[in-house]
Amino acid sequence: MLTLDTATDPAGPRTPVDGEPCVLLKLGEVVLKGRNRELFEKRLARNVQSAVRPIARVDVIRRHGVMIVRTKDATVDTVDALTERIGDVMGIVWAHRAWRVDKDADSVERAALELMAGRSGTFAVRARRRDKRFPMTSTELERRVGSAIVAKHGLTVRLKNPDHTLSIEVDRDEVFVFSGGLAGQGGLPVGMSGRGLVLMSGGIDSPVAAYRMMRRGLHLDYLHFSGMPFTGPESIYKAYALVRELDKFQGGSRLFVVPFGKAQQAIKSSGADRLSVIAQRRLMLRTGEVLARRLGGGTLITGDALGQVSSQTLTNLTALDDAVELPVLRPLIGMDKVEIMDQARRIRTLTISELPDEDCCTLLAPRRAETRAKIDDLHRIEKRLDVEELAEQLAGSVQEHRPVYGDASA
Repeated sequence: MLTLDTATDPAGPRTPVDGEPCVLLKLGEVVLKGRNRELFEKRLARNVQSAVRPIARVDVIRRHGVMIVRTKDATVDTVDALTERIGDVMGIVWAHRAWRVDKDADSVERAALELMAGRSGTFAVRARRRDKRFPMTSTELERRVGSAIVAKHGLTVRLKNPDHTLSIEVDRDEVFVFSGGLAGQGGLPVGMSGRGLVLMSGGIDSPVAAYRMMRRGLHLDYLHFSGMPFTGPESIYKAYALVRELDKFQGGSRLFVVPFGKAQQAIKSSGADRLSVIAQRRLMLRTGEVLARRLGGGTLITGDALGQVSSQTLTNLTALDDAVELPVLRPLIGMDKVEIMDQARRIRTLTISELPDEDCCTLLAPRRAETRAKIDDLHRIEKRLDVEELAEQLAGSVQEHRPVYGDASA
């Protein structure tokens, strides 16, 4: 559903306005990129086209601070679907279903009157001229259109906190008229910051960590460690469902699954005892590093939050970082569980994460885990296990899946 500027605004008229329906996109920090801005905008345009390809083939026209998404023979329903899908594309602050009309005051007034038909309460008109050659000032255009709406529809003008806001934007070749819009994800276009590999559990934290790093421009792959052959496939199903939901933010997601149960058994048999959990996680990071390098990834991402569980003390996180050379990003490091759950709910991964499964991290785990792991002790355990060779073997055993957002049959 569209999240509109005001709670009472409908998406727009269901009868044709004298113009062409399109999607008007407002950009955020992309416009602050100076000389590199064109690179960011081109990437964003490609991401938009890729995201909406199942709906329609579109042209993305770049203007100063905005983008216009157009498609041939556009209908209101098609543009509604495009707007909602584009709302998931990183780098966009607002997506407006707009009417593209001729660049004259009469056309703007007709579109505004049709757009405001059937509404009640108060309204305001906000006009902006990106093209200063337009013969009317923004204030003059607001007054003309506002007066026409009052005369025809009997609505009351209220400049502060109106029930409806009608926006008019005068551009180089046309005028856009719209009311309401869909709040976008903001951030940077996916792919502008390189590639990363997420260690994806079936829990609440790692999907949120993935979302936050996609929002910073990383294109992500996902690595899930299953407890098989000592657990069932439920955690794999959850990881698949989570990646499929997250795929709406980037497309082209890949999920790699490693059967980790026998490696956990070997760690337990090595005498790791209270260090078992940290030793397991170090092996996961090592395996992730091997796979990330094969995939061209430059970083590993985890859902760690400082102090949330015993393995996430500052000492233990330092011991984990010691296992790999790639940087380990922890975007949730300063968040509490309530904040993480709120974000998981917003990106629609919380319900999936709460489904029951057997977590491989608790498989063969000690009754009490070490909170102040010593790196030298871990090195001695890993020497007995030959962890470098074990990580290579685990990375070589991965099964690849390609969850696609919207593919309900998968």
